[in-house]
Amino acid sequence: MDNQKQRDNKQKDKNPSWRRQSYKKKTCPFESGLLKIDYKDPRPLQKFISERGKIIPCRISAVSARKQRAMALAIKRARYLALLPYVAS
Repeated sequence: MDNQKQRDNKQKDKNPSWRRQSYKKKTCPFESGLLKIDYKDPRPLQKFISERGKIIPCRISAVSARKQRAMALAIKRARYLALLPYVAS
């Protein structure tokens, strides 16, 4: 049994996929104050909508959870007022 554990540990050391990769943490674009969440101004909201018209999730867009909820609500309001499309044409 000990030989099996030693073999597994050697394989972990050789395989680079076992190493933890470090990456730069994304920051919320709304926290800096440059962008405002407002349903009446659809231009900044278009950055967070995919080509198909879907709202991009916060894990991809790097928006904080609280701001993501506010942004989704603003996008839905802008869609209702026909400032943003529901689907891509």
